[in-house]
Amino acid sequence: MTTIGEHAQAYEPKRMKNIADLEVVSVSQEIKTEVRKDKDNADYEVAFINLPNEEGKIEEYRVPNSVAEQLKTMMAEKPEMTSFKVTKKGEGLNTTYQVVPLD
Repeated sequence: MTTIGEHAQAYEPKRMKNIADLEVVSVSQEIKTEVRKDKDNADYEVAFINLPNEEGKIEEYRVPNSVAEQLKTMMAEKPEMTSFKVTKKGEGLNTTYQVVPLD
């Protein structure tokens, strides 16, 4: 049996990861879009991919709109592209993303 103190120490809040946390992403990876609630209970739309972690648990990785826009442009120029990675600079509203083709 676990005590509430032990539970609290082990607790990690659910947070969506970012596509920039991944070393490589396939352009054929399935993407989902959902409407969710923020901390103020306001609706927002989020696009994300699901991937298993080392323990086999599914984790969500957010795909910012700017990444989708850059990827669309790259794939128009290079339709045979199969994989890419995303670099991230800055934080909060000053965050910028750069899509880097890997093939």
